[in-house]
Amino acid sequence: MTSIIGFSGPHFCVLNSENKPRFQVQVRSLGSKDSPVLSSDSVAVNGASVIKEREERRSLIDEGNERLRHKVNEEKRVKDGVLESLEPLWDDGYGTVTVKDYFDATKEMIKPDGGPPRWFCPVACGAPLKDSPILFFLPGLDGTGWGLILHHKALGKAFEVRCLHIPINDRTPFEGLVKFVEETIRLEHASSPNKPIYLVGDSFGGCLSLAVAARNPTIDLVLILVNSASSIERSQLQPLFPILEAIPDELHTAIPYLLSFVMGDPTKMAMVNIESRLPPSLKLTQLSRNLVALLPCLSSLADIIPRATLLWKLKLLKSAAAYANSRLHAVKAEVLVLASGKDNMVPSRDEAQRLMSSLQNCTVRHFNDNGHTLLLEDGINLLTVIKGTCKYRRSRKRDYVSDFLPPSMSELKYTADEVFGVLRLATGSVMFSTLEDGKIVRGLAGVPHEGPVLIVGYHNLMGLELNSLVEEFLREKNIMVRGAAHPELFWGKSASSASFDWLKVFGAVPVTAKNLFKLLSSKSHVLLYPGGAREALHNKGEEYKLFWPNQPEFVRMAAQFGATIVPFAAVGEDDLLELVFDYNDLKKIPVISDYIKESNRDAIRLRDETSGEVANTDLFFPGILPKLPGRYYYLFGKPIVTKGKKEILKDKENANKLYLEIQSDIENSLAYLLKKREEDPYRSVTDRTAYRAIYSPMHEIPTFEP
Repeated sequence: MTSIIGFSGPHFCVLNSENKPRFQVQVRSLGSKDSPVLSSDSVAVNGASVIKEREERRSLIDEGNERLRHKVNEEKRVKDGVLESLEPLWDDGYGTVTVKDYFDATKEMIKPDGGPPRWFCPVACGAPLKDSPILFFLPGLDGTGWGLILHHKALGKAFEVRCLHIPINDRTPFEGLVKFVEETIRLEHASSPNKPIYLVGDSFGGCLSLAVAARNPTIDLVLILVNSASSIERSQLQPLFPILEAIPDELHTAIPYLLSFVMGDPTKMAMVNIESRLPPSLKLTQLSRNLVALLPCLSSLADIIPRATLLWKLKLLKSAAAYANSRLHAVKAEVLVLASGKDNMVPSRDEAQRLMSSLQNCTVRHFNDNGHTLLLEDGINLLTVIKGTCKYRRSRKRDYVSDFLPPSMSELKYTADEVFGVLRLATGSVMFSTLEDGKIVRGLAGVPHEGPVLIVGYHNLMGLELNSLVEEFLREKNIMVRGAAHPELFWGKSASSASFDWLKVFGAVPVTAKNLFKLLSSKSHVLLYPGGAREALHNKGEEYKLFWPNQPEFVRMAAQFGATIVPFAAVGEDDLLELVFDYNDLKKIPVISDYIKESNRDAIRLRDETSGEVANTDLFFPGILPKLPGRYYYLFGKPIVTKGKKEILKDKENANKLYLEIQSDIENSLAYLLKKREEDPYRSVTDRTAYRAIYSPMHEIPTFEP
C-alpha cells in the first residue's frame, strides 16, 4: 500500500550536528511500515548512517595570480539561526568530494533490508537559505540516490534537497514509482503552493520526472533532465541487452566494469578534485593517483547492480521510456535538459533536440566532453548550470534581484582559468580610482564600499571590459557588481545560447526600470551603460565616443535612493581587436544584411525613436580580428553623492545638468587614459609576460604613475 504522512510544515527536514530539527519527522516510504525517526547526527537509510562530507576548510586566499584580499565567511548573513543570504565567493564545496566518496556512501545503503523506496536527506546539504524551494533527486539505474554527491553542499544552500533511494531488491513497477513520487510532490505543493518544486532526473530518473510532470500539469514544477533515458529504444547498446540475460552468474562480475566505461568517463571522474592551475606534470601525477584509487571501487558496481537487479532495471527502463514518451504532450513544466556529447549509453544529444521540439518550455545545454554519468564527472557544477540558465527561483516568477545567488569561489576560479583565462592574460587589466580629494590611486579604494552605488560608463566593443571589472570588484572589495544587460539576452533568441550563461552567473540583470529600482533599493552596486548596444557595437572611427540617450534616464532614480554615482572609463579595445566589418559594411552584403534584418525582426527594443541615435540599435556580431594584445586600463572617477538631493534633482534642468557633467567626466577620463597609457612600459603582453615570469603575479605588474 502506498502512503505518505501529512502534517503541518515541511514533511522532511535537514538534520545535522549544526542544525538541530525544529521538530521530529517520521517519514513513510512506499509501504505500510513507518521508517524510524531520523537522528540529528545522521540520516538513517537501510539501518546505516549516510556519510558526512569531509569538512575541509579551504583557504579563500589564492597564491600567485589569484591572490585575494578577503577571506569570506559564507555564513555571515545569518539571522535567528536561518541563513538569509550568501556572501560573494562563498564555499560551495565543489572539488572536496570525489567519485570514491560515492562508492563509499553506497556500501551500507545497498545492504538488503526488504524495505520499499524511500526519501533521504544528505547531511552534507546542511541548512538552506530562507524560503528555499525543495529539490527532489530521482536517480538513474543504480537507484542509490547518491548521484548528486558531488553537488550536495552547493545545492544544499539553495534548495531543500531530498534524494530517492530504491533498494536493489525492490521490484516496484514504474507506475508504482510514479505514484510514490507524485504523492510526495502533491503533499509538498499543498504545504507550499507558491513555491516551485524541482525534479532532477538522472537517466532513468528523467523518465520518472517527465511522467510525474505529465500527470500534474497544474503544479509548478521545474524539471532538470540529465541524459534522459527516454531515448533508450535508440540506445547504441540495444543489441547487447539480450546478451546480458544469457550471461552466466559467474561472469556477471565483469559486466559492471564494462558498464562503468560505457556509462561514464573514468578520467573525467578522477579529475573532479584536481586544481586547474596545477602544472601539467602535477596534474598528471594526481590524475594517476586518483585513477588508481578509483578503479578498485568499480568492483562494487556488481553489488550495487547485481544480475537480477540489472535485468529488472533494463525492463523497468523500457516501460519508463514508453510511459514518458507517450505523455510528452501533457508536460507543462519548465524543463532544462542537460545532454552529454560522449554518452555511450543513450543518444543524449539527439534526444535533447527531440525534447526541445516536443516540450512547450524547454532549454537545452550540451556538455560535449562528458559521458552518461554527467553528475559524477569533472566540468559540471549543477548549481552553476541552474543559475546560468536563470532557472533558480523561490516563487512562481523569477525575481532577478531577490532570487540571485552570488558566485562561489569555485565559479570565480573556473571562469578566471577556463572561460576567460586567455582574455585575462591578454588584457592585463589595471584599475585606478579617484579619492574624494581628487587624487587618483591604483586600485578601487575610491569606490564607496557601502551601497547603493551606480557605476556609469562607456561600453567598449563587444563588452570587452566587463569580465575584468566584475572580477576585480570581487577580488579586491568582495563586492558583487550587478550589470544591467540587454533584455534580449534573457527573453529573446539569445537566451537559448549558452554563450551568455556566465554573465547571468555573475549578476547580470535585464535593464529595466523595475530591476534598477529593486537593485538600488537593496543598496547594491549597479553597473549601467547608458550607451548600451550602440557603444558596444559601434562603427569604425567611433572608438571611445559616447552615444547616450537625450534624457537623463538614471539621475533622478539614483537621487531617489540617495545612490552614489561613480563615472568610469575603460580603454583597451583598440589594443586587442581590429574592427574589420562594422554595421555599415555588413549591411552592404546582401545575405548578411538579410540575416541581420531577420534576426532583429522580433528582437526586444529598449527605447522609442525619441531617444536619439542610441534608440533601437540592431544586434549583430561585427567582423573583428585579434591584435597582438596591449593592455586594458580603467579609471573610476570621483564619486558623485546624490543623497539629500532628491528634491533638487526632481527638477529636469538640474538633473540634465548633472547628466551632462557625468558624460564630461567620462570623456575626460577616456582622454586621460589614452594619453597616460603611452607611458606604460608594460603595455605590451610580451613585456608583461616576461615581467610576470621573473618578478610577480599579473595584477602586480607596474604601470604608469597616475
